[in-house]
Amino acid sequence: MKLKNTLIAAAFGLSAGLTLVGYAPSVQAADYTLDMKGTHAFIQFKVSHLGYSWILGRFNAFDGEFSYDNANEAMSKVSIEIDTASVDSNHAMRDKHLRGKDFLNVSKFPKATFVSTSYQPISDGKAVLKGDFTLHGVTKSIDIAVTKLGEGQDPWGGERAGFEGTTSIVMKDYGINKFAGSASGTIELFFTFEGKKVK
Repeated sequence: MKLKNTLIAAAFGLSAGLTLVGYAPSVQAADYTLDMKGTHAFIQFKVSHLGYSWILGRFNAFDGEFSYDNANEAMSKVSIEIDTASVDSNHAMRDKHLRGKDFLNVSKFPKATFVSTSYQPISDGKAVLKGDFTLHGVTKSIDIAVTKLGEGQDPWGGERAGFEGTTSIVMKDYGINKFAGSASGTIELFFTFEGKKVK
């Protein structure tokens, strides 16, 4: 998978910027761009508030690409870039706080990115996508549990493929140390991506 949509993941349902692509050339590999125009790609997050409820949100602006080889899935790749200022938790004052220095610090770190390093098939349609996730100026290796949703022709003469994935990150690992209670230190990320095959 080659995806220029981070994370996650995931899945933050977390996954914050991300691209899926094959690592070695393959005559069977197909390249896809995210269907952003049709809004068929999402990066969402879920974080506990004081351990009493959940705050749900998403990143409205991101892009990416992926490369997927059905005959050799292990060669798939992804890359994603997220505009951190596009964070949206459906609460204007909270989103302003999230963009500030206590959290995403978007003026200093305007982008989050995910670049895959391996795609490990587990069973039919399921895999572990490993890669480097950069958030708040810090890069960490993460694992994303991925499920292939399907691939084939669309009604307009093109070809598409879709995937979803989940992961979680610990905010302090990325230098973000202010959160509402110990349960709020972990962010769950979820993504779903529909890609259009590049002709």
